[in-house]
Amino acid sequence: MHGQLNILDAIGNTPLVELRHIVPSGSARIVAKLESANPTGSMKDRLARTMIERASAAGRLPPGGTVVEYTAGTTGISLALVASAQGYRTHFVFSDAFSDEKRWTMRAYGAEITDVPSDNKKITKELIESMIAKAGEISRRPNHWWADQLNNEDGAAGYFGLGDEIWRQTDGNVDALVHTVSTAHSIHGMSRALKRRKPDLLVFAVEPAESAVLSGQSPGSHKIEGIGLGFIPPLWHRDEVDEILTVSTADAKAMARRLARDEAIFAGTSTGANVVAALRVAERLGLGATVATIVVDSGLRYLSTDVFRSVE
Repeated sequence: MHGQLNILDAIGNTPLVELRHIVPSGSARIVAKLESANPTGSMKDRLARTMIERASAAGRLPPGGTVVEYTAGTTGISLALVASAQGYRTHFVFSDAFSDEKRWTMRAYGAEITDVPSDNKKITKELIESMIAKAGEISRRPNHWWADQLNNEDGAAGYFGLGDEIWRQTDGNVDALVHTVSTAHSIHGMSRALKRRKPDLLVFAVEPAESAVLSGQSPGSHKIEGIGLGFIPPLWHRDEVDEILTVSTADAKAMARRLARDEAIFAGTSTGANVVAALRVAERLGLGATVATIVVDSGLRYLSTDVFRSVE
């Protein structure tokens, strides 16, 4: 074996799978990157590695320092993985609006957690803004570095590799990218990498129907964890997206259940939203086209929530 391998070398190069059973005849084919195959079971491992490595190299994150972030859990788990592997501490701002699995996974990697209580477990603009403020406060302590994913320009670079992999795994046969928006790093990072090779790639952003702020509507509460902040992300570039699609929480949850049952893909609600939107795009583009989307994370993160409690 050449060189020393560590857990961070297992990030990326995830499988690409084609949806075989839920795509109607006459629609484009849909392929999905199985990001649940990353070490923590999420695409955010890519983001975390890039942000921490760049902050460390630039001297913003001191040796043995503490990484601070507000998180719906997924980014926190990934930051905790990378920090644990590289000898940093972590302190995250979290909330009861998000799943218990995420809390205990962050704790397992050694993270300290400060909670901001939600209004009856609803994800709202006010909740996210309170979490951001608390993270800012904690980050002012000595030897603490705030990852600040919303404003961190290194974020999109974490996903260039994901776009490159989609290109390679489809042999360049990809016509559209469909993906949900949180900070907007993943959709922009992937699409920039793909558009370097295919400038006419169609890019579809996805957001919760109940809080469709990218579409110009008022913020509201929803239950699609990890997306739909309730405000426009600071690093969102509308000109890099062809169209914005909305998906309701109910439809996203139903699709997460259907993916497990019909495609044997066990994933969370944001993946459900991705696939609902990808099916719409596939119907529009028709036979001969290929639509790419993302299996964002594993359904194992959501067993304590109501997503998999009802079977229809």
